[in-house]
Amino acid sequence: MPHRVDRPVIAELRERIAHLESGAGRAREILPFGVPEIDRRLPGGGLALGALHEVAGGANGAVDGAAAALFAAGIAARTKGKVLWIVTRSDLFAPALAQAGLAPDHVFHAEVCDEKSVLACFEEGLRHGGLGAVVAETAHLSMTASRRLQLAAEGAGTIGLAIRRWRRQSEAGDFGQPTASATRWRVSALPSDPLPVPGLGRARWLVELIRARAGESADFEVEACDAKGRIAVPSEVAYRSPQKEVGRRIAFL
Repeated sequence: MPHRVDRPVIAELRERIAHLESGAGRAREILPFGVPEIDRRLPGGGLALGALHEVAGGANGAVDGAAAALFAAGIAARTKGKVLWIVTRSDLFAPALAQAGLAPDHVFHAEVCDEKSVLACFEEGLRHGGLGAVVAETAHLSMTASRRLQLAAEGAGTIGLAIRRWRRQSEAGDFGQPTASATRWRVSALPSDPLPVPGLGRARWLVELIRARAGESADFEVEACDAKGRIAVPSEVAYRSPQKEVGRRIAFL
């Protein structure tokens, strides 16, 4: 009896062949961070727009999870066009996104019932071609699903940002599994910038570039996104591995 091949596998192979035959090897557009220490670590000097990128919090707590979301919001805010943000939980805080440069009139929110629907909307949003960015919060991202998302992003030239978010600590190990994403980031909250008077200074993050296709991994201590979605390296911080300064954090990998 001949071996039976699943229809999704055949469909994916046909899609990849059509993509290669279409001559889609055009030069990718790049979205630089505007921070030389980071951009020089990325192929082309920034994030590829027609590609999938992953972002996760450095721990399972709400603070690091919020930092990861704001990091993604800052990237999406610097793209051209509207942004589609897909969630399964109704806890997205619009004022915080606005502080990271993503104004309410610049973003569409879609709340769906489960992760299967998240991935379906994610892919459909990327294929649309008229959006600046598509952001989706998901716990799991298989190689097959990430390949489909990567192909959709390449075809439309739209950046896809997968925020890896877990309900349980046991799910965090999925972040270490291989995917087709172009880059993988982990963001952790650090003590804020001290002020000469009592008050809260600009938030700081430890941003870890865990994986970059054809690039290098690195760690950066940065100031959080401003109202235009831009991050910055603190003036008194020379380029170094911040883990030596702030101590080892518990990693998921």
